[in-house]
Amino acid sequence: MARLDPTQAVKGAWDLFRCSHPEPVLAVTAASAVLGLAAGRGASTWLLVAAIFTGQLFVGWTNDYIDRDADRAAGRADKPLAAGQVSEVWLHWAAVVAATLCIPLSLANGFAAGTLHLLAVLAAFLYNGGLKKTPISVFPYLFSFGSLPAIVTLGLHPGHLPPWWVSLGAGLLGSGAHFTQVMPDIEQERGRIHGLPQLMGLRGSIVAAALLLAGSALAVLLGPGKPGELQLVALAITLVTVVVMVAAGLRGNHRLSFRLTLVAAAGVALILLLNSRALR
Repeated sequence: MARLDPTQAVKGAWDLFRCSHPEPVLAVTAASAVLGLAAGRGASTWLLVAAIFTGQLFVGWTNDYIDRDADRAAGRADKPLAAGQVSEVWLHWAAVVAATLCIPLSLANGFAAGTLHLLAVLAAFLYNGGLKKTPISVFPYLFSFGSLPAIVTLGLHPGHLPPWWVSLGAGLLGSGAHFTQVMPDIEQERGRIHGLPQLMGLRGSIVAAALLLAGSALAVLLGPGKPGELQLVALAITLVTVVVMVAAGLRGNHRLSFRLTLVAAAGVALILLLNSRALR
């Protein structure tokens, strides 16, 4: 009987995780943890984090599974499935397991919060399944990210909806991330895929991302009223990050541009957290 090589097992697990798009998975999961603690969810935050994490894994894995033929045709060596480092069977069943875990973990946060999270995951799955090829490609991001604050607060006891400006800021942030996340593929997909970033082109998408991220920061800053000094400092840092993101995108460094989007998202989260009662 062949012995399992621990090194190969670890590499296989890492390659499988890479198929999930780890940066957004970890960023969204970490954001949910921070928001949960800030809202006063305490120990129950782990249920929120587990639900968000499994949902993000499902979305990422189904994205790579659905795109496998296109990725192979494009020679995407950076994608483990397209590069032959992960089998289709393993990825298929990993997505099934993630979805199976996501459902009870979501509902464990409460019926309203759990149902909303499952709808957000469904919207992301529909994006993977075809909406990303249409002019309304941004709407799944707007809905799913805009839902996150409500998923957090509806899981409180008693549950409640967050202020409208928090949901607006989160939705704008997710919409901006849509444009930077697809940046590396925009030029080669134009004419073949009719998603909003492809229709707007690279420069248009960079401008759209910048405006949406700046709008997100301003919504969270100005929504509750007069901002504090520390919030203004966080805003300045966020806006500088957005400017650098634009410069990176225009220079063709699209991966850096997306990573700077995550930094800008952290800035928006900081502005929100400096208003300690925003989600309570």
